[in-house]
Amino acid sequence: MKVELTVPSNLSEISLKQYQKFLKLQESNEDSYFLQCKMIEIFCNLDAKSVRLLKISDADRVVDIINNMFEAKPDLIRTFKIGGVEYGIIPDLDEISLGEYIDLDTYIGDWQNMQIAMNVLYRPISKKIGNKYLIKEYALDAKEKLEEIPMDVVLGSIFFLWNLGIDLSKTMVNYLETPQMDSLMQEQIFQESMDGFKASSLHSLKTILEELKISLN
Repeated sequence: MKVELTVPSNLSEISLKQYQKFLKLQESNEDSYFLQCKMIEIFCNLDAKSVRLLKISDADRVVDIINNMFEAKPDLIRTFKIGGVEYGIIPDLDEISLGEYIDLDTYIGDWQNMQIAMNVLYRPISKKIGNKYLIKEYALDAKEKLEEIPMDVVLGSIFFLWNLGIDLSKTMVNYLETPQMDSLMQEQIFQESMDGFKASSLHSLKTILEELKISLN
């Protein structure tokens, strides 16, 4: 029986939701053949029965194609669309708020909640003129989740932050120097942010980069 499937040609055709689904299975199962079937099923949108009908050689090629996509170094994508809504990355990281910092720090290393971190970095564009744009204000209790965000956007932003050395603690220093902040609170939050971000977030970013490749070996 002939099986037709559409293999994604790049990471823009794989959503964060799909990756999270596969990653959850990968974390709880070490059977390479099971994971190979699930990879094709999830990323190629093929039902389990059809996947099992594929020739082994064809299945191996599909897995190689997908693995190679995750090995490539993605570029930062500043804007993209989901469901007709255009999203843009925060134009100026120096303007990041305390709430944005906390949520980014909390979720950037948590793949199953990565959409929350992405919701900090990317917001719907409210006004755009040429290449310049404004994004909507960040809501601390926002329910919006970017589960359908393309993986090239996700990985591109992670690599961007890592390559910059993403020292959010410097941003926190700027924030804490504002007159509104009490000096005692400055010292306390600064110490917590320095320790917390350097010990966890940068480590999380590094861990993410090391674990990006989907491997069945």
